[in-house]
Amino acid sequence: MNKITVKIDGMMCGMCEAHICDTIRREFPDAKKVSASKSKKQASFVVEESIDEAKLKKAIDATGYTFVSLISEEYKKRGLFN
Repeated sequence: MNKITVKIDGMMCGMCEAHICDTIRREFPDAKKVSASKSKKQASFVVEESIDEAKLKKAIDATGYTFVSLISEEYKKRGLFN
C-alpha cells in the first residue's frame, strides 16, 4: 500500500477541502483515508497500487486549485496490537 501526500495551493476553507477530497475519490475510487487540510496546504490518501501523477495533477488543476508536488511512501497498516 502507498500513502500519497499532495501539496496543493489555493485551499481557503472547509468547502475547498471537501472539493479536493471529492476529486480524489472520483479519480481514484479505491482511495482510502482521504483527507485534506487547508492549513497544511495538502491532501493525503492511501491506495493499493501506485497512481498516475499526471492524472492527479490534471484533476486537481481542473478544480481551480494548484497541484504543487506529490510524495509517495509505503504505508503500513497499523493493527490494534502492534
